[in-house]
Amino acid sequence: MGLLKKVFVQTRKPEGVLGKMMVSGMNKGHAKVADWGLSHLQTIAPSEMLEVGCGGGRNARALMKKYPSAKMTAIDYSDTSVATTKAYNADMIEKGRCEVRHGDVSALDLESDKYDLATAFETIYFWPGLEKCFSNVARVLKPGGTFMIVNESDGTDKASSYYESMIEGMKCHKAEDIVNALKSAGFSSVKTDVHASKPWITVLAKK
Repeated sequence: MGLLKKVFVQTRKPEGVLGKMMVSGMNKGHAKVADWGLSHLQTIAPSEMLEVGCGGGRNARALMKKYPSAKMTAIDYSDTSVATTKAYNADMIEKGRCEVRHGDVSALDLESDKYDLATAFETIYFWPGLEKCFSNVARVLKPGGTFMIVNESDGTDKASSYYESMIEGMKCHKAEDIVNALKSAGFSSVKTDVHASKPWITVLAKK
């Protein structure tokens, strides 16, 4: 495997030295698209939040800053991401506002009907079966809870096919496929927004 491909593979499940470099880069490289996604959260006031695929921990912190009275549970199936997120949010963990744990969305081991808000930034590309994983997220959300998905690719841009060819198991989903999977998973209301000048997409789904 070439070096470039080894680097790209780290986006799926960061591990080792390259993985540590990748999650640090994610915090900076994905900040703009993440903040654009966060701007769509305007009418909710969550008390319990879940960040699925927490990466380097930057977005978990941004959510806690946006909602200063809310508690955060951040999960990732990468041990490297869990460790990085813990370090990035050490003060919030100490204050009792943040719990970071190993977790897999395809086998989500969390309490049902607990969270007001669940988020997934730049991660559903790697989820093994959207409908099943979305159903797991729906289960842990409270009735009326919100699930927000933010992707840098809406599945129609030229870069999508390139990254899919470089990263095994990656799929850049189109908006209609995400919407259909969410509705099949039990979400009652789904709205999508594509950036005016970039292939960024934000999806908001209500349980």
